[in-house]
Amino acid sequence: MFEASQSYQPAMQGILTAYGLVMDECSIQPFGSGLINATWKVSHADKNYILQRINHQVFKKPALIAQNISAIGQYLDKYHPDYFFVQPVQTIDKQDMVITPEGEYFRLQPFVANSRSYDVVNNEQLAYEAARQFGRFTRLLSGMNIDEIQVTLPDFHNLTLRYAQFEQAVKQGNAARIAEAREDINTIRRYNHLTDIFTAIRHSPYFKVRVMHHDTKISNVLFDADNKGICVIDLDTVMPGYFISDFGDMMRTYLSPVSEEETDLSKVQVRKEYYTAIMNGYLSEMKDELSVTERAHLVYAGQFMVYMQAIRFLTDYFNNDIYYGARYEQHNLLRARNQLTLLESITQQEQTLSSVATH
Repeated sequence: MFEASQSYQPAMQGILTAYGLVMDECSIQPFGSGLINATWKVSHADKNYILQRINHQVFKKPALIAQNISAIGQYLDKYHPDYFFVQPVQTIDKQDMVITPEGEYFRLQPFVANSRSYDVVNNEQLAYEAARQFGRFTRLLSGMNIDEIQVTLPDFHNLTLRYAQFEQAVKQGNAARIAEAREDINTIRRYNHLTDIFTAIRHSPYFKVRVMHHDTKISNVLFDADNKGICVIDLDTVMPGYFISDFGDMMRTYLSPVSEEETDLSKVQVRKEYYTAIMNGYLSEMKDELSVTERAHLVYAGQFMVYMQAIRFLTDYFNNDIYYGARYEQHNLLRARNQLTLLESITQQEQTLSSVATH
C-alpha cells in the first residue's frame, strides 16, 4: 500500500531498493506532524521504519546533518553505550542517505517499537520528562569536541541578525502592513534590550558553547508506555549553541496552554507550574554543567526565544509571508502578536519565575 505523494512514487522504488527493501512488499503511509521534512512510516515484513525526505531548501547541506548524526552516534556508542540512540539505517553500499537523480535526500531510520510522541504538552510530567531528555542529551555530549559538530542552519538562533532583518523589513517591506503594525513594531523595539543581552552572552566566558538540539518541541521526544522519556529525535538542527536555545524553546512551546496559532490572546498565558517542571527536569541533568551565570539566565532564555520568534513572524509579515507562508491575510501578524503576548506574560512574572529558579 502506497500513500505518499505521487511526485515521490517514481523515486520511492529506487530509494527502498537502496536499503534492500522491495517496494511491492512494503506498506508506506504518511507519518507525523512535522512541517519541514516529508515523513513516512514504512512497514516491511515484521520491521517498521521511518523514511524522511530532508528539505534541502531549508537545510542547504544535508550531508552535514548525516555527518553530525554519525559523529554523535559514534561518541555515544563509545562513552555512553546505555543511551538509547536512534541510529540511521545504512544503505546496502554503506551510505547514510540516498540522493536521488533529482537531487533530493532521503534517509531511513528504525521505528522505535512501543514508543509514543505528543504534539501538545498537556501535563507537567510530560514537560519534566521532555526537559530531562534534552538536558541529558546535552550533558552526555559535554565531553565531545565541539568542532566535530557542523552548523546545519547558519545563524538559526542569532537574535542580533534577526533584529537587523526586522529593522530592514520595517524600512523596505509592505508599507500597508507596516502601517497596520505600528504598535507591534514599537513593542519589538521596546524589548530590544534582550538583543543586547544576547550580544553580551556571545562575548561572555561564562556561557559555554555546547552541542544543543535547537528544536525542543515536545514532538521531538519519544516516550514509553508510562510516559517516561526514552530519547530525543529529529537531530537535523543539532549544532553548536548556547543552552538558552533549548531551555528557551521549551519555555516558548510548553508554558502556554495554547500554541502560537491561537488568535484569542486572552488564552496566551504562563503556567508557572509548567515552568517549574521544565526547570526541574532540565536541571536534573544540567545543574552541574551550567555556570552560576548561566543559571541566572533561565528566565531570559524564554524571553530570548519568544522575542526572536515574534520578530521572525513580524518580519515575514512585512516581507509578504515569503518564509513561513500564511493560511490567511494576517496569519503572521497574529502569530507575532501571540508571541508578544507570551513575552509580556513571562516578563510580568519574571521575578516570580526567577525565585523558582533559585530553589
